[in-house]
Amino acid sequence: MSIRLLLVISLTAMLFGCSSDKVKDDAPAAVEDLSSQQANANADDSDAQAYATDDSSTSGFSQLDDPQSPLSVRVIYFEYDSSEIRSEFRSAIEAHAAYLSQNADTTVTLEGHADERGSREYNLALGERRAQSIKQQMLLLGASSSQIRLVSYGEERPEIDGHDEASWQQNRRVEILY
Repeated sequence: MSIRLLLVISLTAMLFGCSSDKVKDDAPAAVEDLSSQQANANADDSDAQAYATDDSSTSGFSQLDDPQSPLSVRVIYFEYDSSEIRSEFRSAIEAHAAYLSQNADTTVTLEGHADERGSREYNLALGERRAQSIKQQMLLLGASSSQIRLVSYGEERPEIDGHDEASWQQNRRVEILY
């Protein structure tokens, strides 16, 4: 009991008795103008060196976020009642497969979706077939099966809540999620 009391007293002394100086809240903070020094430093940058990293040596997130890269294509659209990959999306799938094969620790989820036409069970199976077709293509191009996860939502998560062909086209898709 005496050790516990001694410990409490010691901690209390440390918390409350360490400093007797009080900080005045109404005292203005010191501000130093460095703008002229910064301007002079920028004017004479002959000794400056820039260091950068090559995109291939980084974790690759810059490649994934580059809007000019085929990796920026993250949604693959399908025709009605089809799981066949359209030719316009083949280069994007090739780029994703190459990225996965170069980054063995990266995983991706392929979310299959369908439009509202058809039964719930049929659309779940169709969404899975669509995701599976992209997975098969990625595997053939060098990705590992352990890197790819499949999920089918069927008609349950529409991109567009419409009941026309324009809406259905947006809902027949596979989303590629890193």
